Amino acid sequence: MTEALPGERIEDKSLGELVALASSNVSNLVRAEMDLAKMELKGDAKKAALGSVMFSIAGLCGGMIVILLSIALAYGLVALGIWHWAAFLIVAAVYAVLAAVLIGIGYLRMKKIDGAKRTRRTLKDDLTMLRKRGEDRELAQKDPDTPALTD
Repeated sequence: MTEALPGERIEDKSLGELVALASSNVSNLVRAEMDLAKMELKGDAKKAALGSVMFSIAGLCGGMIVILLSIALAYGLVALGIWHWAAFLIVAAVYAVLAAVLIGIGYLRMKKIDGAKRTRRTLKDDLTMLRKRGEDRELAQKDPDTPALTD
């Protein structure tokens, strides 16, 4: 491989040697940039993994808190004079209503999804244009007096 040595003048090299030197330098630069990107992404991946573990533990703690507060609410209802089974049934009914409301809101949100309507329309328009250009070229080949689209 051709390299510029410290005592050597670059003007004395042939064009082929200069091209080889340039491509070698570009190749080394790209390789170094890729290595740097890998190191940075590795560090970011470790940070993301640690963050996701922390979010998972927080979610678990949040679930435990909801369970404990639900039991506390049920025993609070018992303290007001409601039977045990009825207090826990009321708490369960509150969660069932909450779940139904959340399902309804989620359903309405999902119903509003367009499904990339604009992208489908533009792709269809592009395909139509390409077909039309192909037909125009065929006509131009058959009849040289027909102007072709040049866009």
